Amino acid sequence: MILVTGGAGYIGAHAVMELQRAGYEVIVLDDLSYGHRELVEQVLQVPLIVGDIHDRALLDRVFATYPITAVMHFAAYIAVGESVSDPAKYYRNNVVGTLTLLEAMTAASIQQFVFSSTCALYGIPQFVPITEDHPQAPISPYAASKQMVERMLSDFEVAYGLKSVRFRYFNAAGADPSGQLGEDHNPETHLIPLVLLTAIGKQSAIQILGTDYPTRDGTCIRDYIHVTDLAQAHVLGLKYLEKGGHSDVFNLGNGNGFSVREVIDAARQVTGREIQIVERDRRSGDPPILVGSSDKAQKTLDWQPQYSDLNEILAHAWQWHQHRHGASGHPAVKK
Repeated sequence: MILVTGGAGYIGAHAVMELQRAGYEVIVLDDLSYGHRELVEQVLQVPLIVGDIHDRALLDRVFATYPITAVMHFAAYIAVGESVSDPAKYYRNNVVGTLTLLEAMTAASIQQFVFSSTCALYGIPQFVPITEDHPQAPISPYAASKQMVERMLSDFEVAYGLKSVRFRYFNAAGADPSGQLGEDHNPETHLIPLVLLTAIGKQSAIQILGTDYPTRDGTCIRDYIHVTDLAQAHVLGLKYLEKGGHSDVFNLGNGNGFSVREVIDAARQVTGREIQIVERDRRSGDPPILVGSSDKAQKTLDWQPQYSDLNEILAHAWQWHQHRHGASGHPAVKK
């Protein structure tokens, strides 16, 4: 049985679904501060323990009650801007909470751990595509908190034999092709769902933050990876550990970059809706280009992304958003 912390959230829920498809029994631990109970209970239909990773007594009970052999850890706060304004929240949950989880695992002799890390560890890129040996220079408390956990995992392996796979994501996007799962944050901060919420009519326009970057159209370029491909990589990472693989770190990205304007234009094509834009000044700390190399994951884990086309990523997300939020009478795009 696999324990998925944060399994009621966006990426965690998709990982649960892929684990089920691969034949694993799964149990979810989530405090529901950002996750969705109904997705776990009605869509995934796996046991849900509502609780906090800081609660050591609860973790000890869970590990004593269920035949858990490995943990996938997604229970983290992820808003970069909020981490700057409230770093204590991020260090307490992402670092101290994870430490409590790792200590409970060690006490229960559970020694396989799949960790949701981030490409934000690399900071402003010195070269692209970014490989795993790129220098680390986090520029936010969020990124620093993930870096600290990666260091803890290295130290726990030396001291306690804990084996881990660490995945450094680029921009997770899309939704399960079945339409049953997708992205639903509150507040929403990610580009693709914000663009689609604009298409639905939930907001009047999408903001472009910076139009003077040294890129092909002046807007930031990012690497968008389909969330199902991301989740499948986690299952492969788990199987890698189960077969005796050594601890390692892998980038997960599409390998292609799309600009903000290109995402908006593609969303207009996919939705058939007009999407108004508002141009704003740059946001502090945004690199012009973030594109990753996933060659290592493809070679070592035999990971083969299925959904690398931007329009397909958007089509799956659009299907989910229409189901989740409902379509309005927003005007169709003009031909």
